[in-house]
Amino acid sequence: MSRSVHLGQETPSVPTKVPTPRHRHAAPSAPWPFVDIEDEVDPNRIEDPDSHLVLSAAACDHKQTPEQEVCWCKYPQSLYPNWTPRQQKKAKLTKVLEKRMERCTVHYLDVNKDGTFVDAGKREVNDRTVDSHWKAIQAGRPQCVHIRALFVEGLSGNMLQILGTRYNLEPFFFSSTIGWIPSRHRSNVIPCESDHITITLTFIKPLVNPIEVLPEAPTDSPRKKEWVIDTRAPLNLRSNNFMLLADQLAVHMVRSRSSNTIISLHPNEDHKSTSAKTLHSRVHAAGRSVYWGNILKDSSDPTFVLLSLLWYALYAWDEALEHLYNHICFLETEVILTNDMQLTHELHVVRAHLLHFESLLEDFRKTVEFVQGTPNPSVQPREGEEVGEEYKRSREIMERECGNMLTDIARLERSRDLQDKRVKNVMDLAFSMVNIEDSRRMQKLTEAAMKDSAAIKQISYLTMAFAPAGFVAAAFGMNVTELSPGSYGTLAHYFATAIPFTIFTIWIIVAYQIQIRDPRSAEGLLQEEEEPVESKDLGGLLQNPQVAAFRRMDFWERLWWPAILVSTMMERKKLRQELRKAPPSFTFDHL
Repeated sequence: MSRSVHLGQETPSVPTKVPTPRHRHAAPSAPWPFVDIEDEVDPNRIEDPDSHLVLSAAACDHKQTPEQEVCWCKYPQSLYPNWTPRQQKKAKLTKVLEKRMERCTVHYLDVNKDGTFVDAGKREVNDRTVDSHWKAIQAGRPQCVHIRALFVEGLSGNMLQILGTRYNLEPFFFSSTIGWIPSRHRSNVIPCESDHITITLTFIKPLVNPIEVLPEAPTDSPRKKEWVIDTRAPLNLRSNNFMLLADQLAVHMVRSRSSNTIISLHPNEDHKSTSAKTLHSRVHAAGRSVYWGNILKDSSDPTFVLLSLLWYALYAWDEALEHLYNHICFLETEVILTNDMQLTHELHVVRAHLLHFESLLEDFRKTVEFVQGTPNPSVQPREGEEVGEEYKRSREIMERECGNMLTDIARLERSRDLQDKRVKNVMDLAFSMVNIEDSRRMQKLTEAAMKDSAAIKQISYLTMAFAPAGFVAAAFGMNVTELSPGSYGTLAHYFATAIPFTIFTIWIIVAYQIQIRDPRSAEGLLQEEEEPVESKDLGGLLQNPQVAAFRRMDFWERLWWPAILVSTMMERKKLRQELRKAPPSFTFDHL
């Protein structure tokens, strides 16, 4: 694919492809987290279930609160003993835990009980401020705060353990985020009190290509790295200098009667995913919306804030499909104008991504249905209490808003289906035009062959014109006594030698080429008949007309072909006479 890079400047980084998700390790319902079939189960966990206590009791330098039994730095085995170091390494948690010294930024956003959104600032968490941040996150919130949202930029090891310990997060949330594993599950459910919801959703968003791509037809070999069909890699749209790449929403929500918390992780800088600052500002702007402000005033359900996060994914999907539609229109024009076979490979790449988008949109739809079908236990009436008007109103609004989002997702699915059909139509058009071009070339080759045939025929005529003169020259050049006195040969010697050799040559040629019809077949019997003779069976005298009409001859029969030919003609004549004498009752229409 043709590329043009601005020289004299630093080459911008290109987003890397996302890893292949391992769906079997997506939720706590999987009993063996990151233990595959070929992996060996840790024998220490089976023989000594309390083997993790030694690690949890190890001394550390972190300051702890009075009610704290185990330091947060012992997470995840302090709360989830089945997550052994071997499993943490395979889940890529160890890689994050080793980055304790790296900086992590947390953007805070508070939603008050009156439905107003307040920017609570941001905190830089590093090795020096980690203790103060632990105390701050342990401290209570103002009475007016109903929901607190944390947008974590650049997940460090300290921040992972602090969040996991403070909010009792399943390690699956972090492993699914790091490994790009789509997940949605509910945990820690206390009826009519609280629960935890985890959502990791992969979606597609458009991004301006950091490397400028000229909209030229691809002329290089399709073996280039950019032309490898990999749906995990970004899809370059050379028509408008955009790329479609995978992005991720990684959200964990704690819903309870006392407080509600939303945690959004943004650890993937190499993939150019949405930053914590961007999503923080988007949710803050949603709180300024009159429509969503009225919803949060009418309902105390914090799930609506989670729903606003899902709208960000829907916006990204809509823009991505819009850019892809324009690119497909560009490819249609390219196919018609250039008729380049290399474009078919680019069309295959686009269609492979469209098929991948189908599964992602299906996962998006199931995520919204999951949110719709998971009511908030903190707003549900306790046992013995009547269902209040607020709960009914919240459920009605939730059904309505989820229905609106599902309608838009269905529209996106229809748009994707339409684009897939258009790409298929363009591919068929490309192949049809190639076939038409091949037909034109074959026609030109046929015309050239006919011209060559006419030239060869003219040469043959020219040779025939000089054949008599050549024969006369050869005859007068013979060394015979009639033409050259004193010679030993005569014309009699010449004819005595030439005639037998000529006859022998003709005999051999005819022996290998002759085909004699079988006189007992209907075709052989009726051959060379001036008037059609009605075929009669004569009690099996004739063979089945479906059998081949030519008789089979071996090597010796072919050498004696004149005798075979004469005998066949005599036998055929005899059979014709018998057919004329046969009664009409022996006539069959199928002969």
